[in-house]
Amino acid sequence: MRKKIYVVILLLFFNINLAQIASKIEEPKKVSQVENMIKKWYESISIRGYAQLRYNRLLETNSDLGCEQCDRSWGNNGGFFFRRGRIILSGQVHNRVFIYIQPDFASSAGTTNQLFQIRDAYFDLSLDKDREFRFRVGQSKVPYGFENMQSSQNRIALDRADAINSAVSNERDIGVFFYWATKEKRALFKKLIDDGLKGSGDYGLFGIGLYNGQTANRSEANNNQHIVARFSYPFEFKNGQVFEAGIQGYNGKYVVNTVSASSTGVQFQNSNPEFLDQRVAASVLLYPKPFGFQAEYNIGRGPEFNVNNKIIEETNLKGGYVQTMYMLKIKEQTLIPFAKYHWYDGGKKHELDARSYDVNDFEIGAEWQPFKNFELVADYTISSRRYEDATKINNSQKGNLLRLQVQFNF
Repeated sequence: MRKKIYVVILLLFFNINLAQIASKIEEPKKVSQVENMIKKWYESISIRGYAQLRYNRLLETNSDLGCEQCDRSWGNNGGFFFRRGRIILSGQVHNRVFIYIQPDFASSAGTTNQLFQIRDAYFDLSLDKDREFRFRVGQSKVPYGFENMQSSQNRIALDRADAINSAVSNERDIGVFFYWATKEKRALFKKLIDDGLKGSGDYGLFGIGLYNGQTANRSEANNNQHIVARFSYPFEFKNGQVFEAGIQGYNGKYVVNTVSASSTGVQFQNSNPEFLDQRVAASVLLYPKPFGFQAEYNIGRGPEFNVNNKIIEETNLKGGYVQTMYMLKIKEQTLIPFAKYHWYDGGKKHELDARSYDVNDFEIGAEWQPFKNFELVADYTISSRRYEDATKINNSQKGNLLRLQVQFNF
């Protein structure tokens, strides 16, 4: 009887030990499986980009008509032109951290003329797991104006309107911005981009921030930062149509540092190159499903060259644009005819002598997308522009031109 009891005890002992040994053998396997499921940060990075090639000289009636802010290949000596060549690296490297870096290999618009620039280099730090509250740190777009924030990859018209874009050259600056939007609205902002409806991207329902004020890739020139705030809200109707309305404004002091040689006699008001720089703007947008409408208008104050006394003064400015479009789906292809009118009366702080402008432009054209990796835009422009600085007195130019652009998305 005792032998039987000993045998049972030994069997129970060995079963327990075998179970413990087996559990120890399986445990590392479970851990390794979990480790394999966790991505390294560099495995979360995606790479994409786009390139734009233009030709602006078809049906041209005035080779002296130019537009430094929008496209320096307008007019005399212009030819085939790489407007943009961008590679974008982005990714959610942590549940709370998103990175976005965008260099441009064909940057020669505005007052710069370089073959390579960093356009964006920012980092989003989310304060909650749903990423509804986040800080954006680095060089990024300033949340002022729908068209300014809309990527050139998505915009229909070839260039942004002078009136809004003159607020922030290259649309970007270094600073710290806070954005808030509900999880549902962030999903809607993403859907408007994914569905090809020409959205602006996700800049929150509300945004506020501090930034240098001298614009991207320029050193700060004073001890004052600009402050900007924006509120925008998209309304989605039962039929799927989306209407968005927004209001935004900024305030700061800008140092004019692009001035003609002293021999021209240019002076600053009160002998001070620092000027009040402030604006407020309203935006409305009906996304093209299939008819679309877009309009923005802003007013403010800033530096402007006075042609009569050759003094850069603080003056009022105003201007805006209206645009209509219609999205046609033809099997797998997309055709978007559009018309746009924009006007501006004021100075451009980023240009030589805070150049004085009076602009009235009308554009009519169409964007054709036979497939998602290729787009062709034809844009016929009827332009009337007065732009004057110390080297261009009484300079008023009018003309028409047909502009073509091919875009490759990858």
